[in-house]
Formats: sequence, C-alpha cells, structure tokens
Amino acid sequence: MESINKQTAEQRFSEHEAALQELSTWMYHNPELAYVEHETSAKMAEALRNGGFEVEHPAYGLDTAFEAKIGTKGPRVVICAEMDALPEVGHACGHNIIATAGIGAGIALGAVAEDLGIRVTVLGTPAEENFGGKVDLINAGAFKDAAASMMIHPSSKDLVDPLFLAIDHLDVDFYGKEAHASGSPEIGINALDAAVQAYTNVAALRQHILDSDRIHGIITHGGAAANIVPAHTSMSWYVRSQTDERLEVLGDRVRKCFEAAAVATGCRYEITPRGYRYKNIRNDKVLAKLYHTNTAAAGRPMPMYADIEPFTSGSTDMGNVSYELPSIHPMLSLDCLPAVNHQKEFAAATLTEKGMQTIRDGAIAMAWTTIDLAEQDLWDQLGTF
Repeated sequence: MESINKQTAEQRFSEHEAALQELSTWMYHNPELAYVEHETSAKMAEALRNGGFEVEHPAYGLDTAFEAKIGTKGPRVVICAEMDALPEVGHACGHNIIATAGIGAGIALGAVAEDLGIRVTVLGTPAEENFGGKVDLINAGAFKDAAASMMIHPSSKDLVDPLFLAIDHLDVDFYGKEAHASGSPEIGINALDAAVQAYTNVAALRQHILDSDRIHGIITHGGAAANIVPAHTSMSWYVRSQTDERLEVLGDRVRKCFEAAAVATGCRYEITPRGYRYKNIRNDKVLAKLYHTNTAAAGRPMPMYADIEPFTSGSTDMGNVSYELPSIHPMLSLDCLPAVNHQKEFAAATLTEKGMQTIRDGAIAMAWTTIDLAEQDLWDQLGTF
C-alpha cells in the first residue's frame, strides 16, 4: 500500500505542476549562460517561495545561486536544480527540466518534511555547462552536514545510475611572430601551424586510448587575416576519462601533444584550466535502488546500468558532489531520437508532452525516494558505491 506521505507529496506537486510547466517553457525561450542566469534564478527562487520555502538568493557568494530550505529537524537532503543554458543551442541539455523537476521534488517534500523529520534543501546550482558551479558551492559549504543529494537529467535514454566521465576543460594558446605571409614569411612564427599540429597530434593519440576516453576540441581563434602570419591562436579542449585517476594519465599525454606542437613550430604555448575539473560520478547504491523502485511505481520503469549494454555519457559537476556525499543523477528519456543532448531539436523536445511528463516523473521519483529513505530509516546504509 502506498504511504500516506507519498500521496500527500504527489498531491502537493500536482498543485504546482502547471506553474512548473510554465517556468520550464519560459526558460526554454529565455536561455541564460553560466553565471549570468539572473532572471532564471530569480524565477526559480520565487517558485520555491510560493511553495513555502525559506529562500536565500543570492547564496554562497554566487550571484545566481540560491538555497531554499524547509523542515526544522533531522537529516538534510539536497536536491540540485541546474539552470544554465548552452551557447547557440539554448536549453539543449534540458536544464529547464532539471530545474523544474528539482523545484517540484522540493515542493512535494515540503508537504511532509516535518512529519518525516527531515530537512529539505533545493539548491540552485549555476554554471554546470561550463566552469562547475557546484564545485564553488562545495567549497563554500553548501553541502556540509547533508546526508544525501540528488537530481535528474533529461536524455535520449532512461537510466537510473548512468556513467559520467571525469573531465578537464583546457584552454590552449600558442604565441608566435607575425609577418607578411607572402613578402616575409621566413621571419614569421606561425601560431596557426602550432594549433593545427596540436589538433593532428591529438587525432593521432585517439587511436591509442581507452574506449571510454574522450578528447575533443576546437580552434577558437585562428588569426587576424590570411595575409598575416598568425602570431596568436587559441584552442578549447575537453579531456575525459572514466575515473579521475585515469584522467591524470590521459591529461598528461594530451598536454604533451600541445608541447610537441609548440616545439615543432617554434611557438610558445600556455595551458589554462577553464573552471574546475569534474570528477566521475559515483552513484549511491541505496539511493539508486530506491529510485529504481519508485520511478517504476510512478509509472516510468527505468533500467539500471548493470542491465543494459554499457555506454558512456558526458560529464557533470554532480560528480564532484558524489564524492562529498551519497548522490544519484538518473537520466530520463524524452523519447526524441534521433535528437540527442546538445542539439536544438533536443531543446525543442523539452516542450513536448513527454518533456512535461518528465518534470512530473523526475520530481515524484525523487520525492518518493527521499520519503522511503526517511520512513525506512536507511540513512546509515548510505555510502555504498
């Protein structure tokens, strides 16, 4: 028999569901990038105030972070609500669904927090797509004393406990010497040649890395004019591996690709980390099992990683959170293939009937998972990965 607390939580969510759908739609039409999610975070904070939460906004030294709290006693659960969009393709990673499902889960739990003896925090986490806002929040103490954390993420596949890779974001600059490309090429030092050679070096390295490794990059500045030997070029690279330890090994090999390009062309080079390193995610087994049971009970059965053909996903600063406290990060399908994350078509799928249903499915499953955690007093069993 379904618990009374679960029924109460679902009813409270339903009372706010239409407003959450409107907020998700507004976010789709008004995407804001990392650390400048000003209107978005304000609207999210207001939705939580309307749901009975005490909200601090801004919070933890970040202009667009917020902390919404309800409940006065007991273990604390943190629900992460991402909010930033991507350049050019907008909410093509579905953060409008992440945000509204997180808010919805919090509001649902707000109806039963005191009866369960728990504290619920909905944490507005900026800059996941770039820089790593959750690492800022970790460093500022936002997760201190919390017992568990969770969020959901829209995808092209359903999966309770996905594999997310550790990642380094690297900006690389090459510095040479300008010259007339036709009149005096012999006195130039071509920084574009260095960038192209670096790309070629990495392409050769890709033949000899693990299947789970990923290296991808772009040239962000290639020179000023075709008749000037480029004196400065810039590149942006992502280096990913299945574990943080493996990332150290792969990262060293990639850096040598950049060094070799500089030596070969006579350029000087600089490597600048962009934001924080993201760790691979560690899915807590107890939380994952509870979520698996509850999402099925809510009408959306989802597989576990052990039951499917293995595949890798992207990377997330939620990985860093998972090293601080027990966490999960389920992926919820929008049934939109061939559209996948980081495409405009995927962003559009967040507005479909399936996208709106995903807000409900994610919110209810997170709320019910938290209720089971409290009702079954499983706090001491957390921390198995």
